Amino acid sequence: MGLDLTTHPHRRLNLLTGEWIQVSPHRTKRPWQGREENIEEEQKPEYDPGCYLCPGNERAGEAQNPEYESTFSFINDFSALLPDTSPEEISHEDLLVSKGERGLCKVICFSPRHDLTLPEMELAQVEQVVDLWVKEYEELGANDFINYVQIFENKGEIMGCSNPHPHGQIWAQETIPEEPAKELKQFEAYHKKHGRTLLSDYLDLELEQKERVVAENDHFAIVVPFWAFWPFETMIVSKRPFGKLTDMNTYEKKAFAEIIQKITIKYDNLFEISFPYSAGLHPAPTDGKEHPEWHFHMHFYPPLLRSATVKKFRVGYEMLANPQRDVTAEYSASLLKELPETHYKK
Repeated sequence: MGLDLTTHPHRRLNLLTGEWIQVSPHRTKRPWQGREENIEEEQKPEYDPGCYLCPGNERAGEAQNPEYESTFSFINDFSALLPDTSPEEISHEDLLVSKGERGLCKVICFSPRHDLTLPEMELAQVEQVVDLWVKEYEELGANDFINYVQIFENKGEIMGCSNPHPHGQIWAQETIPEEPAKELKQFEAYHKKHGRTLLSDYLDLELEQKERVVAENDHFAIVVPFWAFWPFETMIVSKRPFGKLTDMNTYEKKAFAEIIQKITIKYDNLFEISFPYSAGLHPAPTDGKEHPEWHFHMHFYPPLLRSATVKKFRVGYEMLANPQRDVTAEYSASLLKELPETHYKK
């Protein structure tokens, strides 16, 4: 009997990390008795006098925001990384090992509007966010001690977002973090063997098969990765292989904003809520090397499973043994693909 990926338990290789994920599609037939989260859509005002990210308001660290009218960034008042940390390494018999880590953390407000998330913003406003990401990547990466600039967004209270005002963060640091470091290893090995970027060949295959492609434009494609762990996980991949954010031309920046708008609108339309997720850009390191192996991409990791009130948890086997999912990547892609590209509120 041949392997049927739609019904038989199997493993899929994550090309970006070299790790495996367990897929159990037959389990979708089991009855659901898990916890349901209460998600209530709060009607937010355009301006909230109590919000520390709104224009003109005092922040939690007692600094005051300017009356900004588009995007706005500032050094995080409670940064997880600091530029003046000692680089000292401490080791007790090679068993208790630690090392100082220098870095800079910033907050990016996407809009002065308290009530607008990325999928509800106009395309020109999303383009301003992309422009600011590029600017921050370039400026932070120019610091001689910054070797990676991680830009990300936690959207929604269940993703740990502490403020509903639409915003993201940047952690720029001395060390290339674990997830990009895994990708770098895979990228280097593939490029050395084939002379092409791993994601170029992977994306060509996805565009040929089409079953996991959610949407595309001239410069980017959205796919549910073959190895996706989260139920509605997606990845934006550039069609032209480049590594640095500063490598994007004007047309690509506009197309990148457009594809971000498309996938976030589809997410909101899936359950007709402001869809929560953690998302992050993975550009090339800023360590002064060329990185011809790197291929720019962006990850979206949403937690919701069957509805607006059912969340996937990583517990038990997944924490102790192996990441696992029931709903196949192909099924998730088919659902997302069919969703309209106009926001449900419109």
